[in-house]
Amino acid sequence: MGGARAALAGLTTRGRSFLAAGVAAAVCSFVLGQADLLRVGLLLTALPLVCVAVVYRTRYRVSGSRRLTPGRVPAGSEARVHLRIDNVSRLPTGVLMLQDRVPYVLGPRPRFVLDRVETGGQREVSYRVRSDLRGRYPLGPLQLRLTDPFGMCELTRAFSSYDTLTVVPRAEPLPPVRLSGEAAGYGDGRHRSLALAGEDDVIPRGYRHGDDLRRVHWRSTARYGELMVRREEQPRRARCTVLLDTRRTAHRGAGPDSPFEWAVSGAASTTVHLLERGYSVRLLTDTGSSVPGHDGAGGYAGSHDSADAAGLMLDTLSVVEHSDGAGFSRAHDALRGGNEGLLVAFLGELDEEQATLVARMRQRSGVAVAFVLDGAAWARGVHGPPSQRFDERLRLLRDAGWTVLPVAPGMPLPELWRQADHYRTQHGGMSAPGGASGGWA
Repeated sequence: MGGARAALAGLTTRGRSFLAAGVAAAVCSFVLGQADLLRVGLLLTALPLVCVAVVYRTRYRVSGSRRLTPGRVPAGSEARVHLRIDNVSRLPTGVLMLQDRVPYVLGPRPRFVLDRVETGGQREVSYRVRSDLRGRYPLGPLQLRLTDPFGMCELTRAFSSYDTLTVVPRAEPLPPVRLSGEAAGYGDGRHRSLALAGEDDVIPRGYRHGDDLRRVHWRSTARYGELMVRREEQPRRARCTVLLDTRRTAHRGAGPDSPFEWAVSGAASTTVHLLERGYSVRLLTDTGSSVPGHDGAGGYAGSHDSADAAGLMLDTLSVVEHSDGAGFSRAHDALRGGNEGLLVAFLGELDEEQATLVARMRQRSGVAVAFVLDGAAWARGVHGPPSQRFDERLRLLRDAGWTVLPVAPGMPLPELWRQADHYRTQHGGMSAPGGASGGWA
């Protein structure tokens, strides 16, 4: 009964008029005794009811699908959504109207009118979506409105499938610079560590089929009673931690041109660039959360497929939001100590306490580079002389060994990247604790 009511509720004004006229003609035929008028009444009544039955049946014999190309796009770029309708019924459809539900930030709601689809036929349409704001946006459900050829009935079907469009922050290409003071080959993201430092410091393993017999270590073979071989040189990837300041109190304004969005885009550009250069990269925020997390290989990504690692980082940055934290204590603790490799930080406004804490992070990394956003300049919207308070915070970081770049509105990251290289060249490299050098690429 519920299905019959839903089908009859789809009658258009024309269909209801035909149905009312048919009932009236049938009543008049009994009153006036006109058999021909009864036949007319039955015809007028049957026509909308047959249309209702056909459209109601067709509604469940039409399938719809959606395809995104691509499913992940940078902010400000377009993606195309392809819609496909298949008629699996034995009867052709009437006029179809498609409507897909999209968030308002992606543009107007798309609507399409399709002519009748033959039996077993299909139709494809597409539309474009674009957003200047990063995020994850649901697309769907797809709604299909069916009508019969006579315009007697109109029913709507909503498909249950959803798709998600991920709008990631823009990642600008960065120049491949190298800072002085780094170990040879470190800027390429790799250096090699010998597992064999000497005859008494060998780390052997069991012989495997195909191993070179010249690598057999006879002393270990005699000790373990089985054939043992020396391990080959193992490549070790240089590490980098990208620190993103998400504190709500550190960034002023909102929107795609806000300082926070600049910092997010800078973190995306840096992670993608360093992954392409062969680094193992970890994304860390002031809250202490990291990507890929401590359940990964040492908390760093990029040891296998840099494209997958970059996608993981960009997906995380697409939904990163302001935090309500006030400091960097958790991020400081997340740096385990010792030589953490390269540390690149994108920082908002700092008070004296937090600047001191950030300065101490330098002791837990090899080379540390900070891009510090000048909140006052971003609030004015123009580049001007920094305040004395801002200069003091920068000086505190530089005294601790950081390479510090102030960021004003309109300053492109690639140019700041080159300035960091120039600053390191002029002031010399800073060695990490224990004498290890950091790298820059």
